[in-house]
Amino acid sequence: MATPLQPIIVVRKRKRGAHPHHGGAWKVAYADFVTAMMAFFLVMWLVATMPQEQLGGIADYFKNPSAVAGKAATMAPGRAGPGGAGEAPIRMFDHARKSPDASPIRTPGATPQSSGGAQKAGDAADRRELEALKRALEKAVASSQALAPFKDQLLIDITPEGLRIQIVDAHNRPMFDLGSPTLRDYTRDILFELAGYFEQVDNRIAISGHTDTAPYTRRTGYSNWELSAERANAARRALVAGGLSEDKLSRVVGLSSSVPFDRTDPDNPVNRRISIVVLSDAAERIAASVDAGA
Repeated sequence: MATPLQPIIVVRKRKRGAHPHHGGAWKVAYADFVTAMMAFFLVMWLVATMPQEQLGGIADYFKNPSAVAGKAATMAPGRAGPGGAGEAPIRMFDHARKSPDASPIRTPGATPQSSGGAQKAGDAADRRELEALKRALEKAVASSQALAPFKDQLLIDITPEGLRIQIVDAHNRPMFDLGSPTLRDYTRDILFELAGYFEQVDNRIAISGHTDTAPYTRRTGYSNWELSAERANAARRALVAGGLSEDKLSRVVGLSSSVPFDRTDPDNPVNRRISIVVLSDAAERIAASVDAGA
């Protein structure tokens, strides 16, 4: 009788150190990384080849967005100061959407420019005048008996809109009574002193009021919007009483807490402030074109 055949058993041993297949997902991630690095080095190359004045203009734009092209020869200072965030009381970007065949709009009292070169020369002269006013104010703050005690609360800087003077609150020295548009006596003295300097230039004035984020709860239906607007108007009345001509006022607005000076601390007293901008001729032209277009 024949012996039955034994089954053949094959034993396959797994090799040590082998790893399971991971697919191709890593290739997608690697491709994204390479693309990002290429974009980064492209940006670095563009920055390295860009003139310094253009870099300064770009930095100024992100510090204080405006329709007025930035042309600073130096980079903008850090920490949102001394002027803090941009706070133009009007939105001036809509002028770019005007139809190309729209007729030019002139600011009242302005003479037509014969060429772009003449307009640039006028803007340069206007900037020099604003810078001279800035130096005069800084000198007055250092020497005037009315202004010197508040030198830490008077912030003066040049922005694309013009020369900006901000009067900010301090912990122990507020500009207004608590939750009120009533000026403190020393605030009125400051505004009286500033009015004489503003009257020396032909530029018009824009005033904006600002509050912190603390809600106003004393009166129903009354909010920080009304409070900031009334404080701006109180500042206007004080400037006029100090000698500023009424026809030099361009606009008076309340911005509530929408444009904080210190974005990291919404309750910081410096967010409660009055901002006065001596408008440049370029800002006035753009504002006039936007108002007329509206």
